Amino acid sequence: MADSRKHHRSGKRSNGSGAGRQTSASEKLQKVLANLGLGSRRTLETWISEGRIRVNGKVATLGDRVSEDDQLQVDGRSVRRQQRKHRVILYNKPTGEICSRDDPEGRPHVFRRLPKLSQQRWIAVGRLDFNTSGLLLFTTDGALANRLMHPSTNIDREYAVRVNGEVTDEVLERLRDGVLLEDGLARFSDIQPGRDEDERDGTNQWYYVVLMEGRNREVRRLWESQGLSVSRLKRVRFGTLFIPSKIRAGQWIDLKGRDLDAVYALADLQAANTD
Repeated sequence: MADSRKHHRSGKRSNGSGAGRQTSASEKLQKVLANLGLGSRRTLETWISEGRIRVNGKVATLGDRVSEDDQLQVDGRSVRRQQRKHRVILYNKPTGEICSRDDPEGRPHVFRRLPKLSQQRWIAVGRLDFNTSGLLLFTTDGALANRLMHPSTNIDREYAVRVNGEVTDEVLERLRDGVLLEDGLARFSDIQPGRDEDERDGTNQWYYVVLMEGRNREVRRLWESQGLSVSRLKRVRFGTLFIPSKIRAGQWIDLKGRDLDAVYALADLQAANTD
């Protein structure tokens, strides 16, 4: 699954729920909750803003810092502070699923197929759009998810893409050099043609492309900037991880051993508190 390529902070408590006390072992509230597996930092910041979290009986505010002695509650329920075991799973997403739990249109979401958790939440490492399939990682480790999604990690993502239209050498050169999209310059760090004869079908041509980031619909928008359309798109690699051939669309697998170590290595973290 993984190949061999390598592609405590101190401070003062803010005014608010924990005002007036100084501690050398305090951390941001959303970071503590994320590390306990309750959600991503962004999700938890939203919960704090909505008044869903209390520290020592008082409604928390953004910017609060907490120590090990502070009592935390989410939606009125106490949070157990002992470190939980974390999991990382690889999911082969089919087309026709969204990567959000909430959708006004009621479309199926990726979380419905994942294993149930007790007092933890699955955090998606990035997203794939509704019509894109392939490799998605989920974890209960908020610190890991945060690192894997941070632009500074420069983790490459490889996609198999079927393109409709004439792809010239000039088009490929522009896509490698960079194209100015509405949200800035974008480029493929690598482009390779489909390797097998069955990956060439008239005007439909398969390519394997690599991105070092994960902007919204970036693969599709790059090809569309050249007057070409994408009819199929699948993520086949994330860093050193590939989809195992035995994992079919809609199935998932727990990462363990070397594969789990590889994920933490991508984030430059140690694999701690994992099964």
